[in-house]
Amino acid sequence: MPGKTPITLILGATGKVGRRVADRMEQKGHSFRRASRTGEVRFDWTDRRGWDAALSGVDAVFLSYAPDLAIPGATDAVEALVKKARRAGVRKIVLLSGRGEAEAQAAEGLVRNSGAVWTIVRASWFNQNFSEGAFLPMVQAGEIALPAGSVPEPFIDVDDIADVAVAALTEEGHAREVYEVTGPRLLTLAEAASEISSAAGRDIRFTEISHADFAAGLEKAGLPYEYVWLLDYLFSTVLDGRNASLADGVQRALGREPRDFTHYASEIAATGLWSAAA
Repeated sequence: MPGKTPITLILGATGKVGRRVADRMEQKGHSFRRASRTGEVRFDWTDRRGWDAALSGVDAVFLSYAPDLAIPGATDAVEALVKKARRAGVRKIVLLSGRGEAEAQAAEGLVRNSGAVWTIVRASWFNQNFSEGAFLPMVQAGEIALPAGSVPEPFIDVDDIADVAVAALTEEGHAREVYEVTGPRLLTLAEAASEISSAAGRDIRFTEISHADFAAGLEKAGLPYEYVWLLDYLFSTVLDGRNASLADGVQRALGREPRDFTHYASEIAATGLWSAAA
């Protein structure tokens, strides 16, 4: 009697990375489930009642925690999910982790010690933060105002992250690997703003502001406390120079170079997304 077709559960399937992972799995003909708070399979990190149904019959899990593994309580939730997944028969876990975050490394340890076949995809900051995330309204307004100075970051394209994750989920040879994925060069936020300006054909400047002004602006915009806390934490703690170096995770996992920020900026500018806000 033939065996069952392996099913991969993709958490955060409506997010930046998860959506792309699911799309690639579909394009390649793999059996999978899209899971999110509003997806076809409901999964909510704050409500464990739906976890058993989401994990039923699953062979592998793409594990991404929203909004970030640095959020208080994230490690406990990941631990509970990993234990439940193993009891449900999950064989493989691919974790999307954060570079330079102690909390993310704690979650990595839980996955490594779970008894599952594991792969860690440890990512730097996303290019797509400027087109799908919190920075987009700033770009459209013509000023990226953030509490960051001249510390550079090796921004990574989310398409590269998704390609690495899908390879780890569907191919042999990625077990027990930590793929630290970055873009091919370092950019300060001022340099990123300059690249976006060139691609969009309009002036988009970077302005450094204080952490207090940054948090106050987020609160005024109506962002929930946990998002305000997270963004301020990332700028005050993670963007301190600890990640100002390149890594070779994309090259090792995929055998090619990561996409450059200039290519990303050109593609997004061509869509008109970065035109001046109305």
